[in-house]
Amino acid sequence: MATATTAQALRLTLQPNDVLPESLNWKIQEGYIRTATWDEEGETITLGVWGPGDWVTAAYSALKPVEIQCLTTVVVEQFQPEPADIEALLLQQIKNLEEIFQVNRIRSADQRLLALLAWIGRRFGQVSSRGYRLSLKDMNLTHKSLADLCGLTRVTVTKMLNRYKGEGVLQQISKDDLFIPSVALLPSVI
Repeated sequence: MATATTAQALRLTLQPNDVLPESLNWKIQEGYIRTATWDEEGETITLGVWGPGDWVTAAYSALKPVEIQCLTTVVVEQFQPEPADIEALLLQQIKNLEEIFQVNRIRSADQRLLALLAWIGRRFGQVSSRGYRLSLKDMNLTHKSLADLCGLTRVTVTKMLNRYKGEGVLQQISKDDLFIPSVALLPSVI
């Protein structure tokens, strides 16, 4: 009598800045990942930010290379998508790209950073009618990585974050958590 054996999915635990093999599909169990490519000058172009429950792959990108980089400690499992999963991924990739593109087209650096923080809050934070709560530490988003995401310098991001806190545009809830009140966001930012 033959018994069927199912291959166990490959499960990896990776550290911040580790890169996942791009030839496989990965379901994120824990942590946050960034997909990126580079321009001719070697500047990083973020294509998406992904969190628990999302899955990532470079297989459906027209850009080469695409790097799948861990922002935090990440636990992923190899994933075999069904056609509906692929369609959902492509729609999410388009949405991510459009939202990041829209943020990066805001001319005012002040509004661009605020729009990025609001996007992160909506996508990965806690949303309420009063605003967005997010933890940059949980996502390992340093001032440098925020700058990379929205096309600013690290120094500019640091100055603006300090100014936002001083003006009450950002509220420090705890050592690691920030709150962006809805009233602080202009209609063009939301």
